[in-house]
Amino acid sequence: MVHETIEVTAPLREVYDQWTQFEEFPRFMDGVEEVRQLDDRHCHWRTKVAGVTREFDTEIVDQLPDERISWRTVGGDVRQKGVVTFERVDDAHTRVSLAMDVEPQGMVDKAGTAMGVLDSRVEGDLNRFKEFIEDRDRATGGWRGRLKPGDSPSESPPAT
Repeated sequence: MVHETIEVTAPLREVYDQWTQFEEFPRFMDGVEEVRQLDDRHCHWRTKVAGVTREFDTEIVDQLPDERISWRTVGGDVRQKGVVTFERVDDAHTRVSLAMDVEPQGMVDKAGTAMGVLDSRVEGDLNRFKEFIEDRDRATGGWRGRLKPGDSPSESPPAT
């Protein structure tokens, strides 16, 4: 499990709104080549890390504006789940905490995990996000919808 926290000099609403712009992630996340939002709940990702390209889909499990977004993979080359939380520090500062559980795929991933590569990558991504949001006057967009666990078709009980 990786857990990193950073304080951003920007109001809570702007920080949260920017994080909901998933297609902007390649601008500050190392190794993320493309994120394509398929609908309110699903995204398709293409990453390239250490020369290895992977594609996978994620599903938003829970999204509460200005508080949290949790996700999990639902298909592809990567197995992960996580949550990012947003906390107002004061009118001009927001604390962003990211917790992620990634299941290593193969020997290279397992070695990288043991050496703390993922921890460093997440820390770097949060620092680049901080620079990205602080260098602009406002978020590039925002989505303020509420997605709840159990509203997801893949979490619903099977029809009988």
